[in-house]
Amino acid sequence: MKNRFYFLALISILFATTTQSCQKYSDGPMFSLRSRTERVANEWKVDNYSINGTDFTSLVSNYTETFTSNGGYSYSWGLLDGTGTWKFQNNDEEIQLTGTDNQSDRKLFIQKLEEDAFWYYYMDGNNKYEIHLISN
Repeated sequence: MKNRFYFLALISILFATTTQSCQKYSDGPMFSLRSRTERVANEWKVDNYSINGTDFTSLVSNYTETFTSNGGYSYSWGLLDGTGTWKFQNNDEEIQLTGTDNQSDRKLFIQKLEEDAFWYYYMDGNNKYEIHLISN
């Protein structure tokens, strides 16, 4: 009985330490059965938008972004829309957007990537734009 208890305790400790190392992004998830590409590939709408910590969510309430599993990207915001491509870089911690109409190429720093939540920020000069998206 004692040996079984020690074995279960050892397995629990090993599981806890290995799953913590699986967490790629600062805000999670700790573990996912879906690939990163599958989690990004979605139509997203803005849940929160801030510039340098100041909330501007109300200004972009109808803004959406769509990422496809084959690297396609599009956005829509009222009369403005555009398309481009995306790809992971820097060990899947960032996404590079390129060839996007009406926007400059940019590097997205991923904070959270779940099936129904995608948080990132990008820098434009000294300004930090943070966007929290949810599944549309």
